[in-house]
Amino acid sequence: MDLMKPAKYFFALSAAAMLVSLVLLVYPGPRLSIEFTGGTRIELKAEADVSQTAMADALKSFPEELSATVNKTQDGTFIVRMKTIDQETNQTLLKHLNDTIGAVEETRYTTIGPTVGATLKKQALWALLTAGICIILYVAWSFRRIPRKLSPWKFGLVVVITLIHDVLITTGIFVILSHVTSFEVDTLFTTAILTIFGYSVNDTIIIFDRIRENLQHQDRNEEFAVVANRSLIQSITRSLYTSTSVQIMLISLLIFGSGSIRWFVLALIIGIGLGTYSSIFVATPLLVYWRKRK
Repeated sequence: MDLMKPAKYFFALSAAAMLVSLVLLVYPGPRLSIEFTGGTRIELKAEADVSQTAMADALKSFPEELSATVNKTQDGTFIVRMKTIDQETNQTLLKHLNDTIGAVEETRYTTIGPTVGATLKKQALWALLTAGICIILYVAWSFRRIPRKLSPWKFGLVVVITLIHDVLITTGIFVILSHVTSFEVDTLFTTAILTIFGYSVNDTIIIFDRIRENLQHQDRNEEFAVVANRSLIQSITRSLYTSTSVQIMLISLLIFGSGSIRWFVLALIIGIGLGTYSSIFVATPLLVYWRKRK
């Protein structure tokens, strides 16, 4: 079985998905939580059956301009994001809502200043950048004794390219979700992305390590593409078994776990699935193509 033959189709599919995700990041862009933008977020529970439109109209009728956005959750509560308001204004708003649409209970109230939000955003970006650089250095060092004239830096760069592939497509999917559901990009989502980093690297390195072992025992005239394909076939079952067992656990958490980690778990399910796909159908074929281009 030659897994390198259909590589061009997978390259085209991945490139298209990455391009679409990149466009989505620019427009319409992710809907960021107040952890990154600053502002106030409250969660409301209405005793009566209130629609999202009715809640939005009630907020618009408040005497003070709130610039509020409303999303109704699967549990029937309302997540309201608005500019920063103090406790006194918050109590006045709750009284206004009770008078307008009936009894309303506030189950959560969070306020973060714009300076704190900007700092958290910067820290999240630095965390992702630092992780990427460290991964390149680690993989290059691990494969420093690779036989033949195949630079270990190529292994490291291919790993990072597959990481960008996994993270970019996952983020693109969640950009869409942020505009059609109550999801907002927050620090927990950043944690999920860093977790995907670790899993994707692990899966790819297992295959690359098998390539390194097989290169040490290859026939003298055997092409690199043949060695890489054999290594991939030898590793694919282990990768699929590992991914499947992890996905079973994550799907169980998604169904039976707390709603507070639902989006985190979903991000891991998508990211780990993409990580398995990219390790098999993107990383190794890309390494082979790079070798042929030389």
